[in-house]
Amino acid sequence: MKVCLISSAGGHLTEILQLREAFEKYEHFFVTFNRNDVKHKLRGKRVYFICDPKRNPFKFVKNFFQTLKIFLKEKPNVIISTGAGMALPMILLGKIFRKKVVFIESMAAVYRPSFAGRIAYHLSDLFIIQWKQLSKYYPKAAYGGTLI
Repeated sequence: MKVCLISSAGGHLTEILQLREAFEKYEHFFVTFNRNDVKHKLRGKRVYFICDPKRNPFKFVKNFFQTLKIFLKEKPNVIISTGAGMALPMILLGKIFRKKVVFIESMAAVYRPSFAGRIAYHLSDLFIIQWKQLSKYYPKAAYGGTLI
């Protein structure tokens, strides 16, 4: 089994790294942004860097094609993401190609859903929230507690 771990840099990446015990026993790779702190955190790991679309439609298209290239090369069985929006193309590809998609809503989304979460909720096989109060927005979500 091959696992794709996709997240923005910063807090989203910190959250996904908390799942280390769950993914380390499987072949895995990361998809994130190219930043110095990320290079340090993921030193020695297989990492693909994609552009940060920052809600720019042209950059989002570029992000999609970068993601598609990675997806076709790696052929992951499972996609795990903690967000943010830059992960949506990979999640969509996972859904189209009938791969398992797990999305963990950001710890920063305490009272309201995140932008990425609102979309990923409908595309995920397993959607996990870190705050119980989000269950009113995500009735089919699993409560997993906080990662950090």
